[in-house]
Amino acid sequence: MVDRVIPQDKVSAVDELTEKFRDSNATVLTEYRGLTVPQLAELRRALAGNASYRVSKNTLAKRAAHDAGLTELDEFFSGPTALAFVTGEVVDAAKALRDFAKENEALVIKGGVMDGRAITAEEFSKIADLDSREVLLAKLAGAMKGNLSKAAALFAAPASKMARAAAALRDKKESAGE
Repeated sequence: MVDRVIPQDKVSAVDELTEKFRDSNATVLTEYRGLTVPQLAELRRALAGNASYRVSKNTLAKRAAHDAGLTELDEFFSGPTALAFVTGEVVDAAKALRDFAKENEALVIKGGVMDGRAITAEEFSKIADLDSREVLLAKLAGAMKGNLSKAAALFAAPASKMARAAAALRDKKESAGE
């Protein structure tokens, strides 16, 4: 099917899709049958900043995927297909798609590609369950700060112990000399 000749007026669309496949951090293929235009607009707003959502003909999208070296996506190009090209945080886009799909059962996540590897809808769901990059960095910083505080207390303990011992000795001498 990929060997079919693409009409000249569609070549630019295939080239644009090929670039999007290559430039995105991840691409998610969805079925949008039954969604209204306002619902699609709502989904695009939910993805804004992290991904772009585009309805495409299967033949053009499949050709673009092949041109980008993504032959493992062939099984997902059936039925009405729309592509979410993730250029921002993959976890945030995954959460937005998952949440929208929960509210609108007509949106079906078929699968996609991330880091050049095909992912299933189940794997995509697991990605949506992860914490975002910012949350993970905050957790890491908190863990590092806690360990640094423990280390500082550990290093300060001998000096503190010595100061308390000196103060106790001084107090003892003062009370004995009275």
